[in-house]
Amino acid sequence: QVQVVESGGGSVQAGGSLQLSCVASGFTESRNRMAWFHLPPSSAREAVAATYTNGRTFYSDSVMGRFNVSRSDGETKMYLQLNNVKPEESGIYYCAIGRLAGGAWYRERDYQYWGQGTQVTVSS
Repeated sequence: QVQVVESGGGSVQAGGSLQLSCVASGFTESRNRMAWFHLPPSSAREAVAATYTNGRTFYSDSVMGRFNVSRSDGETKMYLQLNNVKPEESGIYYCAIGRLAGGAWYRERDYQYWGQGTQVTVSS
């Protein structure tokens, strides 16, 4: 059974930093992708960043240069360092993991397992 658990959410002031963590236990596919998705309070969920087992990383245009995604070598643990955060980046951050087989890093259906999310609140 696969379990995906996020942690590290909380409150931060605009311009500040925060680190999110994700652990996906029980996922046995050696070639995989892990990603962070953001659900704002009144908008659709969107892809933020992803990391593949082949070393590739991806970012949305809005967070490029401010956020950094990383993962532990050989493990299904992922981190998201949020720097210089903005109020519109408040919301729930979800971690997802899926097999690495075609698809696109930002496409939700390419991730088979999801966590429950962790709340991030950015105050202005």
